[in-house]
Amino acid sequence: MAQDIKESGSKRLVRISVRNLVEFVLRSGDIDNRHSAGAQKEAMLAGGRIHRKIQKRMGANYRAEVPLKHTVEDEEQEIVLLVEGRADGIMEEDGIVTIDEIKGMYMDVGRLEEPIMVHLAQAMCYGYFYCCDKELDGVRLQITYANLETEEIKRFHVDRSREELEQWFKNVVHEYFKWARYQYHHELVRDNSIRGLEFPFPYREGQRDLVVSVYRTIARGKRLFIQAPTGIGKTLSTVFPSVKAIGEGKGEKLFYLTAKTITRTVAEEALRILRGNGLVFSSVTITAKEKLCPMEKTECNPDACPYAKGHFDRVNEAVFDILHLEQEMTREKILEYAEKYQVCPFEFCLDISNWTDGIICDYNYVFDPNVRLKRYFAEGAKGEYLFLIDEAHNLVSRAREMYSAAIVKEDVLEVKRIIKGKTPKLEKQLDKCNKLMLAMKRECEEWQVLEDITGLAASVMSVFAEIETFIEDFPEFEGRETVLDFYFCLRDFLNVYEQLDDHYRIYAENIGASYFQVRMLCVNPARLLSQCMSQGSSTILFSATLLPIKYYKTLLSGNEEDYAVYANSPFEEEKRLLMVATDVSSRYTRRTESEFRKVADYIRAVAGGKSGNYMVFFPSYQYMAEVERIFEEEPLEADLLVQGQGMGEAERKEFLEEFEKERGHSLVAFCVMGGVFSEGIDLKEERLIGVIIVGTGLPMVCVEQEILKGYFDETEERGFDFAYQYPGMNKVLQAAGRVIRTHEDEGVILLLDDRFLRREYLELFPREWEHYHMVNRNNVEQCIEDFWDSRT
Repeated sequence: MAQDIKESGSKRLVRISVRNLVEFVLRSGDIDNRHSAGAQKEAMLAGGRIHRKIQKRMGANYRAEVPLKHTVEDEEQEIVLLVEGRADGIMEEDGIVTIDEIKGMYMDVGRLEEPIMVHLAQAMCYGYFYCCDKELDGVRLQITYANLETEEIKRFHVDRSREELEQWFKNVVHEYFKWARYQYHHELVRDNSIRGLEFPFPYREGQRDLVVSVYRTIARGKRLFIQAPTGIGKTLSTVFPSVKAIGEGKGEKLFYLTAKTITRTVAEEALRILRGNGLVFSSVTITAKEKLCPMEKTECNPDACPYAKGHFDRVNEAVFDILHLEQEMTREKILEYAEKYQVCPFEFCLDISNWTDGIICDYNYVFDPNVRLKRYFAEGAKGEYLFLIDEAHNLVSRAREMYSAAIVKEDVLEVKRIIKGKTPKLEKQLDKCNKLMLAMKRECEEWQVLEDITGLAASVMSVFAEIETFIEDFPEFEGRETVLDFYFCLRDFLNVYEQLDDHYRIYAENIGASYFQVRMLCVNPARLLSQCMSQGSSTILFSATLLPIKYYKTLLSGNEEDYAVYANSPFEEEKRLLMVATDVSSRYTRRTESEFRKVADYIRAVAGGKSGNYMVFFPSYQYMAEVERIFEEEPLEADLLVQGQGMGEAERKEFLEEFEKERGHSLVAFCVMGGVFSEGIDLKEERLIGVIIVGTGLPMVCVEQEILKGYFDETEERGFDFAYQYPGMNKVLQAAGRVIRTHEDEGVILLLDDRFLRREYLELFPREWEHYHMVNRNNVEQCIEDFWDSRT
């Protein structure tokens, strides 16, 4: 729940929107996702085109988007609550003042028998504020519901006296004040603890400069890109100055955003260290619903889940309890309290976040239009939020996925089959959509770029409106989950269609004989990401592999003026041996038996140089299998561990546990570059002493990469670099980063591809790779022996 807290004389001023206030205080009853589809649409599109259309039709008497606010003090006179918002419309006719609240939805508005309570409550707030401002005895409240497709309208009218509204409003704010007082006193204690907080360790080389750069960027409300090698302490170097800035009023809430679970635990540990040095700072880690749900199947309705039944009756008490007893709200703590109060852990977790100083979560919760936390970011809302984006190189591909959408012809037919005989209207719309896509399929050979899909989008919207009604009418039927998945797919498609601009490419693609899709690909997500970042006050993007920086600025913010810092490695160069092979290549044209055997020879040489644990990263599972076959014929004098396709969490854990075991000989682990083991794992000291990287990491040639190449040829004149070389080199640098993690680490890195010696690749080497050894199969063993001898 977005709220703003500032000093107002000797009192604390708390600002909150009308909508957030009523939704927080008045909620009750069950979680029921069977009836939430329409509500999601309403939340998504409120304040949109339908509002403006209705407002324009209402005539000269009607004033649209009227700003209203009201202040009230708590009993202790510590806090002034400022409640504010915009009434959709106010009109006066025959001496009666009417406050209009407009809600757009896809569901059939004719089914509504009375206004939804939170919508009426918003109108009651505005009615009371207007009575106070104009000294009126009462007002008429009008709730206007409009179907977003048909534009059918249904209105409800309620008359309320000023006295009734005043008593009702007093009860609402009385309940809210206990929360505001908690926040006020917590922040006094927090800020006092921050004043004396010092960096918890002696600064490593370059680390203090990093801390200062982050602090200055936040103070100026800017964005900063940080290229910093593994081991410099990026997490503490960004979290510490952010916390200091919050204590000085330069930020209101810290969002630590990650792509993987492992980096979330690193952020939790950083805050734990600071708390150990006296910091008072509450934080919550948001975990995906599927991983938090205590039920076997995630069905969020009161019939299937006891935690959903009566959730809203109990959740505020649960939140109040955990806030007073815990500072660090991890997954385990959330599950513990959720069980105690019998509330949904995921929704509980989101509600806790309203009141914490920090939120540790996945990128999705800030950037993904379908998942982002509407309580902070709905309808363009802004706050003094600090965004720390860890492993920011991952945001490029993740953002493309978030902002792209596709519709598959075969899915249309499958849903038509499931609903057959139940709803002729929906069947008819699905049939139209299928015929339209069939015509597009016949015009498409393998794939083609499309200039316009207006007809398809109109058809999808018609299906979408009918399917919503169908889901409301048929709460239980075989294949319901498939239909729901399709429903959300259509929602995504329509959302993305609204965003289409020059940063998109639309294409049709035949995949195999029986699979046809139309996809809107967000080629450059910078505009949409930048919009999200601008809803906070400052953003820090950091990674060990943000090279070249211009590439990441182009795709992540679109602003070359954003600050950038290159932190030098604090590690001694003598502890690492970097080698580039001159006589081997992983080019597709040279993937032959002789090349596979060369790679096998290099693996033998590295693993034989010193007993220890090694990782070999291959360009694909197929390539890996070819080299594995050679070692089956001529066994390696080491234990061989091979990454499997689609490994589960338990299998991944077992794989990494092999690096903990004591051995009298080497362990060689075969992995795929860009896979789960090529980044985010932390094998320190003797747990890993060498990495071999086969190939330059180039993505496979496919429709999407070719479209990216074409787009960046047009816009940047560097299509191959943007679509293939830069993403490939990022995978190489991430894989190489597994071997040197701390000051005590020693190890070897061997790059197996002669293309690394080309100028365009050497220019992408990080500074700490300035000195490297060119090797071949004749001298590699001697080079490795000399290195390990120098370390004894």
